[in-house]
Amino acid sequence: MRQRRLMNSINVVPYIDVMLVLLVIFMVTAPMIQTGSVDLPSVGKTSQPPVAPLEVIVHDDGSLALKNRAKGDTEIQVGSDQLAGAIRAAHREHPDQAVLIAGDKKVRYEAVLNVMSELQRQEIGRIGLLVQPAGK
Repeated sequence: MRQRRLMNSINVVPYIDVMLVLLVIFMVTAPMIQTGSVDLPSVGKTSQPPVAPLEVIVHDDGSLALKNRAKGDTEIQVGSDQLAGAIRAAHREHPDQAVLIAGDKKVRYEAVLNVMSELQRQEIGRIGLLVQPAGK
């Protein structure tokens, strides 16, 4: 009499069939499901949206300009000695307003760092660098 060998591999074909059937069921029923809507409660005072940032623009000739986006898109030419005072005046109205430094491509990196270090010396809290995406 011949002995039977044990088969030690798992046949996964039935499991794949079950998974495909479940996939089809979910694909058919998913568009029929009603999406829920949430009725949010109302409160007397909501948080204010963030204020548009101040922009310090460093031109390629080394001159500085200040643009307050909260008040419009007009550039105000300022000197390096007037910059901190102009930013402090804007921070009196909106103390949490961020300051972004926009340096021209041709400006020396040192000029941008000098502006940043001057703002840090004046204890301006939120300072960032404004960049343009590579595709533009």
